[in-house]
Amino acid sequence: MAGKGSANSTGPVTLAIDIGGTGVKIMALDEFARPLTDRVRVPTPIPATPKAILTALNEMKAGMPVFDRVGVGFPGVIKQGITLTAPNLNQTWVGFPLQKTLEQSWGKPVRVANDCAVQGYAAIQGKGVELMITLGTGMGSAIFTNGHLCPGLELAHHPWRKKTYEDYLGRRGLKKFGSQRWNKLLAKALDQMLATFNWDLLYIGGGNSKKVTVKLAANMKLVPNEDGLLGGVALWKDQP
Repeated sequence: MAGKGSANSTGPVTLAIDIGGTGVKIMALDEFARPLTDRVRVPTPIPATPKAILTALNEMKAGMPVFDRVGVGFPGVIKQGITLTAPNLNQTWVGFPLQKTLEQSWGKPVRVANDCAVQGYAAIQGKGVELMITLGTGMGSAIFTNGHLCPGLELAHHPWRKKTYEDYLGRRGLKKFGSQRWNKLLAKALDQMLATFNWDLLYIGGGNSKKVTVKLAANMKLVPNEDGLLGGVALWKDQP
């Protein structure tokens, strides 16, 4: 799918990338996180190795307009641009220098963050304690205080009930328990998260958020999956 072009952008154009367990998405954004192209999506390669995903990204990039910088959301723990975990991709990602690799390959500055954190940047209001969770192949989590990310949170793998949050609320749990019971488990999980983090605002995203039927309180909000791309500009918020 061809891009719409960058003629309407006067500031830096960000190529936003969202790497997920089932899909890889890409879109060009202007300095205000407004789309300059359609969202392009391809299925995540199997096996989802660094080589396979980078090949897919190179092919997708070919249909994008000229860009100045790159913001990447990745489903795992990220430290200094290195992917430390990738539970829903392939273990060859552990310790992979994704940021440096893309910078060297594409000749553009790159910033990489956890995919849930990137989506949270697009959703948060920047006040108080805000928790973002994503329900998809796995379960993502990110917590912000007054707009600042507290990196490294992996609530998905925290013990809950007899297994972990992700075992119940990720794609495996949805398939195993069915939508009705999955929503009941989600309601119980949200109560536990509130007791743990005392958040002021909660955001729920991810591909399976559309299956949520839990009655949400006034300080809970479903957010569109596209925020996983729109937040890519926020990774550069300390730059002009």
